Amino acid sequence: MKVILVEELEGRGSFGDIITVKDGFANNYLIPRKLAIPATEGNIKHIKDILSQKARKLEKIRAQAQELAKKLEGVEITIKKPVGQNGKLFGSITTSDIAKALNEKGFNIDRKQVMISSPIKNLGLYTVKIRLHNDVYASVKVNVEEEQKQ
Repeated sequence: MKVILVEELEGRGSFGDIITVKDGFANNYLIPRKLAIPATEGNIKHIKDILSQKARKLEKIRAQAQELAKKLEGVEITIKKPVGQNGKLFGSITTSDIAKALNEKGFNIDRKQVMISSPIKNLGLYTVKIRLHNDVYASVKVNVEEEQKQ
């Protein structure tokens, strides 16, 4: 029996895939649990419509991410932290620090989007990647300066 998956099924496929399974598996497991629907002409057309809507939505989100990446490219933020001997920071610059500095500049960035390859523990200028979408990245310069004591 041919069915269309409406949920991801481990080892079988994902949403919208048309698979062939035994009648009993389809009628007793997949269809009652709303994991699949019968592969009729109407159902196939309905699922294709849903998939095209999702594709358009994803493309719109990707375009917005690319637009934000263009705005972020070349942005430089300055983070001031207390420093000990030899220019080493007390602690390190975290993804939260970078996201907070970007949010203060007007960019809506979550700390989970900030990608640091290794901890920033020294003064200096660093390039940090921001992941805006699956394959859209932007580079931001982070200038770490010494916080002046009062």
